[in-house]
Amino acid sequence: MERLRRKDTEQGVSERPLSDEQKAAIATVRQTCAARLAQEEILFRSRTQAALEFEERQKLEDLYRRDVQRLTEDRDRKIDKIRSESAPPR
Repeated sequence: MERLRRKDTEQGVSERPLSDEQKAAIATVRQTCAARLAQEEILFRSRTQAALEFEERQKLEDLYRRDVQRLTEDRDRKIDKIRSESAPPR
């Protein structure tokens, strides 16, 4: 970790503490994403149980992977946006 901190310092990346509001917003984003991921998994499992052909299962798996990736990227983008917002002065 220390090596990564030094590397960030050399590159000019500064570490700012998060405000309580930012922490709460990040927690909400993570909880929402976890719920959506669980929902997608449930739907995926129910659809694959009904799928009889290999090609159909492959297509469902591809869609599931794409949905998981989209949700994860969306979560990360929202968290980065929250972290980049300037914390109000205390």
